Amino acid sequence: MNPFNKTVAVMVLSVCTMSAAATEKPDHFEGKQSRTLQEAVSNFVEYNAKLADIVGKDELSGADMAEVHELTYTIENALAKINQATETMAVDLEEVHLASESADVETVKSRGKKFLESAKTLID
Repeated sequence: MNPFNKTVAVMVLSVCTMSAAATEKPDHFEGKQSRTLQEAVSNFVEYNAKLADIVGKDELSGADMAEVHELTYTIENALAKINQATETMAVDLEEVHLASESADVETVKSRGKKFLESAKTLID
């Protein structure tokens, strides 16, 4: 390999290595998981209250910023579970809606109960 090609090859490898390193994220706090809708709602309420206490301060310290950083992971996990659950609820409700149009009593009752059980978790 001539010296020019060798230099180009080294430069390309260096750029690829730097690019890969730039896209890797350091290990982060994972936050509290929300395995059920009930857990998600509970975590959402609890961790939003903690966040409100911190952002309500006149000044935020480095420790406050670190705590906010950690709190947001749990809130994000809770929101993801809530979003997943509400998507399922929307499907169930649409099935109730369509069944009501065709007088499908069994589907209205079964899907309606399923929908209401999930909805109850959000409003209680």
